[in-house]
Amino acid sequence: MYQKDYVLRMIEMIGELIAQILGLLNKKNTKKASQILENAYRDFLKEDASFFRSLSKEKLTNSLLQEHNYTDEHLQVLAELFYAEAEIQNTKEQKALASEYYEKSLILFRFVVENSTNFSIRLEQRINLLEKKIN
Repeated sequence: MYQKDYVLRMIEMIGELIAQILGLLNKKNTKKASQILENAYRDFLKEDASFFRSLSKEKLTNSLLQEHNYTDEHLQVLAELFYAEAEIQNTKEQKALASEYYEKSLILFRFVVENSTNFSIRLEQRINLLEKKIN
């Protein structure tokens, strides 16, 4: 029970962090948003941002699940961080990079939904949003 509460709290915290980053991006403060995002990778997933950025789309889920023992919840957190990463790159007018992170985020969210026994309207909404941003 404690583990489930911890995971739910972690997902709530990441939601608050993403909202903070998006607020900074609305003010065009990409430097502060990037700094918060860099810290979030380490705080939530115990790895540097560069580790996750270097993962190819094709190896994203297998690598993290098998080699790093990540759970679906970890993947969901990473999907949110990739979404924030895409938004930062979009604000910087780095469209190709933004698209790459939107795609990575979408891959992870789809994987989580496909492997979950629970339906989440929030995850479905995020998937729909990402599909629109990519197209």
